[in-house]
Amino acid sequence: MGKPTGFMDYKREDAPAFSVKERIKNFNEFHEPLGEEEQRRQGARCMECGVPFCQSGMNIGGMISGCPLNNLIPEWNDLVYRGSYERAYKRLRLTNNFPEFTSRVCPALCEKACTCSANGDAVSVRGNEYAIVERAYREGWAKPEPPKVRTNKTVAVIGSGPSGLAAADQLNRRGHSVTVFERSDRIGGLLMYGIPNMKLEKRFIERRVEIMKSEGVEFKTGVNVGKDITAKELLERFDRVILACGASNPRDIKVDGRDAEGVYFAVDFLKSTTKALLDNGLKEGYISAKGKNVIVIGGGDTGNDCVGTCVRHGAKSVLQLEMMPKLPDQRAENNPWPQWPRVCKTDYGQEEAAEVFGSDPRIYQTTVSRFVKDKDGKLKGAVLMSLKPETDKKTGRLTMKPVEGSEREVSAELVLIAAGFLGSESYVTEAFGAKTDARTNVATENNTHQTSAQRVFTAGDMRNGQSLVVRAIRDGRDCAREVDLSLMGYTNL
Repeated sequence: MGKPTGFMDYKREDAPAFSVKERIKNFNEFHEPLGEEEQRRQGARCMECGVPFCQSGMNIGGMISGCPLNNLIPEWNDLVYRGSYERAYKRLRLTNNFPEFTSRVCPALCEKACTCSANGDAVSVRGNEYAIVERAYREGWAKPEPPKVRTNKTVAVIGSGPSGLAAADQLNRRGHSVTVFERSDRIGGLLMYGIPNMKLEKRFIERRVEIMKSEGVEFKTGVNVGKDITAKELLERFDRVILACGASNPRDIKVDGRDAEGVYFAVDFLKSTTKALLDNGLKEGYISAKGKNVIVIGGGDTGNDCVGTCVRHGAKSVLQLEMMPKLPDQRAENNPWPQWPRVCKTDYGQEEAAEVFGSDPRIYQTTVSRFVKDKDGKLKGAVLMSLKPETDKKTGRLTMKPVEGSEREVSAELVLIAAGFLGSESYVTEAFGAKTDARTNVATENNTHQTSAQRVFTAGDMRNGQSLVVRAIRDGRDCAREVDLSLMGYTNL
């Protein structure tokens, strides 16, 4: 490494965030990038640790530790330190099709496994990745590179989320002719409508899509495969089909009053905001939280995104319900490095709500027992119930049990259900005759991406269930390799 003592000489510095007061005025990204000199110092902090867990992507303690893409992190950290940004970008693109996405929305599994984090602050890997890819766009290194030779093989990709785009990008580079079908009006899938603009401005998706178009990938929006076009037609037109439709079937909660007007799935709420923001500057046509008491059911990333969006709408109040107990603030003894740290995280939405409303919006070990409607069927409140953890003596599993007499009613005019997803929607898999597993994910054999339907493959959340963008990209790349092998008899992907 260029600076063997960098991790001792320099402290970690992250791109500073705008103040809550400023950033909640709009839906723009809200971090100010570091200057080049400071960014190079951050690259210098990457130590020559010998065993770079940051790029391992291994399952340790039942969770992924390190980057699932096996990014060459120590290499491009060193190149950042040396100021060799073009070389760093080439190393980054070897393993990651879309660093402009992951450097914004990935929870940085690499940093949690960084050797520096064992006894201090991790290297700012995601910040360095951001600096590399944005420099590449400014300097013109991120440009269309169409394949020199075409194979005359055709592939249809159903779904334009991170796995579908990654598969399409890889197969197009190989020389196959790729067409991506998207049922929505814009390309991006989860990236476009599942992640708020303040985390990933949509112009960055469009910027990459334009490059892919210039490289020869064809995109068709507003086409709902299985309804607008049949599986038979696609299999007649294309040599291979990849199903990458995501896990877009939201988990519901079944309690009295669920049919009240004002109860929505989080994914519908977030999509309506982003679509209205892009279509008309958020003037009309979206589910508004303005002036309302809001309850968000679910403590994950989607729930946090709902909290941050409601704050920007001008909500009167926001509560975020989490069924499970609060995680510890520091690693427990049974959760050592380099395992993923199971600790309490305060994200941007919770931080904003705490400053705007005066307290952390999260309430732990709590759920809704019923919704309260007015005479017109509109939501006016919710009855909350406390939960307590109990361990099943036979299975050892932790379950949350209701606390008798703990019910209390709170005002609410808007409830957003962010309780996760149950798997893929059935009509696409049924159209192709692909089998599903017990979790409604598309079933594959022997840890491959081949479905039970001939010439049909699958990738991403549709195969694995709801997961991270970085894992979806990896799965799309792996699927592309299998498709290429099946088409050509060998693969260099």
